[in-house]
Amino acid sequence: METLRGWITSVGFASGHRFVVGEWRHSPIGPFADVMWARPDGRRMLLAESAPAAYIVSVYPFPEVRHQAVTAERNGRFYTVHSDGLRLDMKIGLATLRPPPRPRWITATVENWCARKLLGVHTHGTSPTGVVEWYRTRSARRVVAATASLDGADLGSLARLDRPLGFGFTDPPRQPSHVRLRVDLQQPECLGSDRRSDS
Repeated sequence: METLRGWITSVGFASGHRFVVGEWRHSPIGPFADVMWARPDGRRMLLAESAPAAYIVSVYPFPEVRHQAVTAERNGRFYTVHSDGLRLDMKIGLATLRPPPRPRWITATVENWCARKLLGVHTHGTSPTGVVEWYRTRSARRVVAATASLDGADLGSLARLDRPLGFGFTDPPRQPSHVRLRVDLQQPECLGSDRRSDS
């Protein structure tokens, strides 16, 4: 079982560009940040340095990968992400959800059902490469304001993520969000030996 702890931030813009930012303080390969990018024409792209990119692609295949640094910076409720010519500036709202710690079986059953009905998202599923995943939210906040620019060009006003992004087994909430969470990953070769293990 592999575990990542950190934040996932998802935002869309009026231009049609949509982003999912991962900021991971703890992971099997150490701290890193990445950007999953869905462009208006439907192209899907991953921005990350070489080692994080290789790790992510082993779970979620991407047709296009750019090996470049991604920096995520916090200043109170303000959150800035930049990578080469891309810059995202976001203001994060107050926490709307702080669920208590719970075992994976709750995440795979009750929590998954509730998240699907209320938010249209899944908290448990299998990636395109066969990795089984559990997404356990620690806190959820809305992104209340945001701007984005690409090589200095403005990408428009903050917008909902109504169109599918197609990055993994689930899309993020349609409302732009900033979620602190723990992600557990079970590689396909470990399924037999770990089937009865849960925590």
